[in-house]
Amino acid sequence: MLNAWRDLPHVAEWWDDDDVYDADDLRDPRLSLSVVYCGETPIGFQQSYSVHGWDFKHHFGHFPKGSRGVDQFIGPADWLGKGHGSGFVRAYVEMLFADGAPVVATDPHPDNARAIRAYEKAGFSAHGPVMETKWGLILPMSIRAQGTG
Repeated sequence: MLNAWRDLPHVAEWWDDDDVYDADDLRDPRLSLSVVYCGETPIGFQQSYSVHGWDFKHHFGHFPKGSRGVDQFIGPADWLGKGHGSGFVRAYVEMLFADGAPVVATDPHPDNARAIRAYEKAGFSAHGPVMETKWGLILPMSIRAQGTG
């Protein structure tokens, strides 16, 4: 299902087809991977990851210990443009805050207007200029837990 979704034009435009997850990824404590459901219907994919602990300096490594990065997409195109993305992103962020994350960050491509709008509706804001990373151009966006400054 995830591979089929990743091949859809609205996903493939922004997600590399080499983003394949295996059993090692599912056991990696730095990652949390899940399918998003609306009722009984799978509608998307989301992941969070530690922004610390990698063999390289991550572009969100300046955030406090415990901060998480997130990525997600809606699979079936008929679920796009209805507010589901910002809704499940916000719910996921609240869960990460409840688990102790002081900051949650994301990095959409600067041309991905749909994703940027969804993140803004979920409470994220840009926290720096467009930058080049090992994954290409990104617009760094973040949201802080209440009371973390």
